[in-house]
Amino acid sequence: MQVLIGGVVAAVLGLVGLIAWWKEFLLILMGGIPVALLLGGALAIYVGYDELKDQMREKKEKEKESKEKGDELKKTKEELEKAKEEVEKLKSEKSKAKK
Repeated sequence: MQVLIGGVVAAVLGLVGLIAWWKEFLLILMGGIPVALLLGGALAIYVGYDELKDQMREKKEKEKESKEKGDELKKTKEELEKAKEEVEKLKSEKSKAKK
């Protein structure tokens, strides 16, 4: 309840102060808007740069993963070819043994 009363009192005093010092309020507002825009723009630049770095890092990681998968695939194909050669060799040896 005390917070509610304090809030009402603060709002009323703020409204009275805004009416009494309207010109000063506009002066402060005119000085604050460029500063807020400058700080907001700097923040947007920083966030955009950080996002760009993250995207580049992810792209490099994906390229590395695809290269590793390609190497694994190549190794697996080579092993498969060796296994096929061994199977053919065993088949030919078996057919020679039957004759």
